[in-house]
Amino acid sequence: MTAPAPLPAAGSAGTVLVARVDNAGDVLLAGPAIRAVAARAREVVLLAGPHGRAAGELLPGVSRVIEWRTPWIDPEPPPVTGEHTARLIGAVRDVAPDEALILTSFHQSPLPLALLLRLAGVPRISAISNDYPGSLLDLRRVVDEDVDVPEAERMLGLAREAGFDLPPGDGGGLAVRRPLPEAGHLTGPPGYVVVHPGVSAPARAWPAENWTDLVRRLSAEGLRVVVTGAPGEKELTERIAGAVTGGVPGAPGVPGAVVDLGGATTMAELAAVLDGASVAVVANTGPAHLAAAVGTPVVSLFAPVVPAARWAPYGVARVVLGDQHAPCRGTRARVCPVPGHPCLSSVPGERVVEAVRRLALSQEAAV
Repeated sequence: MTAPAPLPAAGSAGTVLVARVDNAGDVLLAGPAIRAVAARAREVVLLAGPHGRAAGELLPGVSRVIEWRTPWIDPEPPPVTGEHTARLIGAVRDVAPDEALILTSFHQSPLPLALLLRLAGVPRISAISNDYPGSLLDLRRVVDEDVDVPEAERMLGLAREAGFDLPPGDGGGLAVRRPLPEAGHLTGPPGYVVVHPGVSAPARAWPAENWTDLVRRLSAEGLRVVVTGAPGEKELTERIAGAVTGGVPGAPGVPGAVVDLGGATTMAELAAVLDGASVAVVANTGPAHLAAAVGTPVVSLFAPVVPAARWAPYGVARVVLGDQHAPCRGTRARVCPVPGHPCLSSVPGERVVEAVRRLALSQEAAV
């Protein structure tokens, strides 16, 4: 058997533009592919959407981020206008990348973006595309989309076919830049449970009353609970945390305390909060992948509107809860199409507490 040719030296690929233009979790899952590119490139520039930019800025290997709202992917798409597309073309021309990798999920087409990158003068473009790309792509990777491959591995597969591989010692897990900000003044010492009730799509939400019941149960067991959320989720986190504390903010570090950090953290600070947790309880949303990126075990309340085999927290200890065979399976619905939201509403709080205990014990045993 002929030995494979060695990869070109680091820096030999010049400037590489890597695109992942949807949400924070998707960008975090692109991390291994981006590190593979960075091992050979002089510079990696990430093209991200407004929902993914902050996550992209946390990724090792990324030197700068271009933000552009993508009309065929963003859930609130802007109109396709000459002015909007010219903004992207101009930004890419300023970067003058030697090549580009377009990272997508199985239900997204890379071809509209490939066209704009061609107009911006990018000489080599690689992407996964089962549709005929004509001259839009130089490297077209065709995959069997009926096989559920974890998103991180799917994207890393494209990077490898394009000539980029992880450096020795990189196991291919998710990661963030370190050091992270200090978060002890927000949470108290490490060892608490993070509860993140918010989601970007209602179809992925565990009912608010279930979150409240869970926090009561965890607090009653003497566990410290930190409730996190985006600025737009402050009302939700206040309601959940306040039902346990009686509206009085919890004291970090006190057994049974519940601390509400809804809207109080940047993405980097949220990563630090998750880093200090023994377990995170999250639905299928960005912070689940952020927890995985800092190595924290995850109890994943996962609605099967997309396959858990592709999007469950990657590379960490996890327990996936939710009926993965519910009627909403594979619909990619943003609003639940089934009355009563049975895939998640059927998950009782005691099962989640049991999963938290199991993961916390396994983490203690591994230390």
